[in-house]
Amino acid sequence: MNQRSLIDLFITFVGRNWQRILRLTGEHLLISLIAVGITVAVCVPLGIYLTRNERAAPYVIGLANVFQTVPSLALLGFLIFVFGIGNDNAICALFLYAMLPVLQNTYTGIRSVPKSYVQAARGMEMTDYQILVKVQLPLALPVLVAGVRVAMVWTIGTATLASAIGGGGLGRLIFSGLSSIRNEIILAGAIPATLLALAADWLLKRAQEYFNPSARAKRLARRHGEPARP
Repeated sequence: MNQRSLIDLFITFVGRNWQRILRLTGEHLLISLIAVGITVAVCVPLGIYLTRNERAAPYVIGLANVFQTVPSLALLGFLIFVFGIGNDNAICALFLYAMLPVLQNTYTGIRSVPKSYVQAARGMEMTDYQILVKVQLPLALPVLVAGVRVAMVWTIGTATLASAIGGGGLGRLIFSGLSSIRNEIILAGAIPATLLALAADWLLKRAQEYFNPSARAKRLARRHGEPARP
């Protein structure tokens, strides 16, 4: 009876507030995409730099790991003194949380490229830039995308806390439901956030499989009409 009542309340709330739910879902997705976009723009070049400066790598990756250990609300509260309340604070906090998987996977992916491949490229008189772009990054891309995938799922989940410091997104519904003790409102915020995370995970998993070297080799073989190697 109670479960049925909750479902009815949820359907009724969604029917009356679907436009608001869609708007908050769009805000939530936008905040997450901006945070992850900034993370990729900063951490991929930084990860490449660390492969050329091995001494700095443990310290930089260690610092990114420290941010992972700080409780989300504590970090958001601390950043209020820097950015004030609103989405800027939330995006900065999400960026700090998303750093580790992108940075570490970029660094690990490039370092895991066999040295024989790099030496062969040097034997072909490729420059360091050409080796990076034509050899190392293509081979490291599945690992790099895996890091972005983890960061995206984490970011979408953590972005629900943005409303605690005046930001937008689906967290507004969740906190509103908590303050009024209305489970249907909590579900109206939690379900879209979960679906966003699952959709992002699925899409990036497909991208990770697409960039896999063996999958690329099969596509090239089919393009040239050659039998693909197992």
